[in-house]
Amino acid sequence: MAQGYVKAVDLPQVIPVFPLPGAILLPRGQLPLNIFEPRYLNMIDDAMAGDRMLGMIQPVGGPRRLPSLSAVGCAGRITSFAETSDGRYLVTLTGVARFRVAAELPTQTPYRQIRAAFAPFETDLASPTGGEDFDRESFLFALRQYLERRQLEIDWETAEAAPQEALVNSLSMALPFEPAEKQALLESPTLDDRVEVLTALMRIDAAETGDGDSQTSMQ
Repeated sequence: MAQGYVKAVDLPQVIPVFPLPGAILLPRGQLPLNIFEPRYLNMIDDAMAGDRMLGMIQPVGGPRRLPSLSAVGCAGRITSFAETSDGRYLVTLTGVARFRVAAELPTQTPYRQIRAAFAPFETDLASPTGGEDFDRESFLFALRQYLERRQLEIDWETAEAAPQEALVNSLSMALPFEPAEKQALLESPTLDDRVEVLTALMRIDAAETGDGDSQTSMQ
């Protein structure tokens, strides 16, 4: 269960949001952020003085001054905070629950705020269930093919032992999919649905031809 939150009504109804393309947060997942823009430093200051909650959401519509926001994001709680000597904030967000954007609010803060509808995703607050039918062998085979094509590396010992939700959500957040593909993973109704989407994306990518990217290590 998410810390202190049992039902959707327990969550703050107005939250600041951090629009970041290609980045998603999932329930109980951990997302490290390197904050340096003044408006987002201000956002972190305000969050730390309050309930430590903010929403990760992908912008849509290109690099406009004020891009539209995706319909669905995920709220997280700041669970780690450090300040560097050059004034940056290094924070870790731990995912609490997804939300639908009910409305973007007019605000005088330099960062954007929304009214969040958590009710459609209230099950995110419960401990993960299911996974008994998870075909880990098939999933890891698809993952291995995907990583080989992309010339990426992971800790296979951890991947083979990790609980299903931790494995699937961490890969959904970390693998370099396109923003629309990331959004599809975020909006998958259940963990089993996310497994299907993630497996399909990995298989499609592995089946494509190309030279791939330079080798990168994912820890």
